[in-house]
Amino acid sequence: MSDESTARPGEFVQSLERGLAVIRAFDAEHPQLTLSEVARATGLTRAAARRFLLTLVELGYVRTDGRLFSLRPRILDLGYAYLSSLSLPEVARPHMEALVAQVHESCSVSVLDGDEVVYVARVPTKRIMTVGISVGTRFPAYATSMGRVLLAAQPARWLDDYLATAQLRPLTRRTVTDPAKLRGILTKITTQGYALVDQELEEGLRSLAAPIHGDNGSVVAAVNVSAHASRGSFEMVRKELLPPLLATAKRIEEDLSAGPGR
Repeated sequence: MSDESTARPGEFVQSLERGLAVIRAFDAEHPQLTLSEVARATGLTRAAARRFLLTLVELGYVRTDGRLFSLRPRILDLGYAYLSSLSLPEVARPHMEALVAQVHESCSVSVLDGDEVVYVARVPTKRIMTVGISVGTRFPAYATSMGRVLLAAQPARWLDDYLATAQLRPLTRRTVTDPAKLRGILTKITTQGYALVDQELEEGLRSLAAPIHGDNGSVVAAVNVSAHASRGSFEMVRKELLPPLLATAKRIEEDLSAGPGR
């Protein structure tokens, strides 16, 4: 009797193996790669690597600026069947609900997609923004607390490219639009482990965010709480909301690390 789980001669699809090798070439240490780097990492010729990369770009799994390639969040679709039993939003939600019940402010989780944050989970209270927020909502990363946490976690080369090319538009009169000043803020976030944005995305809105780390220590997402400026001073918001927010991020990390197969 033949083993249905073993490929017989002629059944092994080498092009699929090579395509997966291209995807695996990207990791936390190499989030962006040139064509030559992908070819070197996979053992493919430049021509073959280029075909696979452009196919992945066309399918929406990879992005490119013409020189550098990087994975897009859609790549997570490939693992959805396995991860759906314990996805980040599902793991985070009960902890987010507990935080909202404790601090009486809205809570969100987002990931970085290029120069934007994408909301993947949200537990609202009262509406404090003029723009409605739901799963899938996007905002420019530079003006949001979650975006800054995620930007601060990026490799130096990626961040250099971002600061050199990002269009830092003033969304309010408080928005930081100077790349050098933003770099200093991101450096501080790396050191202190959280970000607090004061009315830079929208007037009257303050937001505090913390990183969510994966098993290898890399930042995989960010969690925040948002409060209206009328709640109190900048320092009061930090004092009241930061400890429970950091505790929530830690609990989410612990549950993620306790997932299937771990």
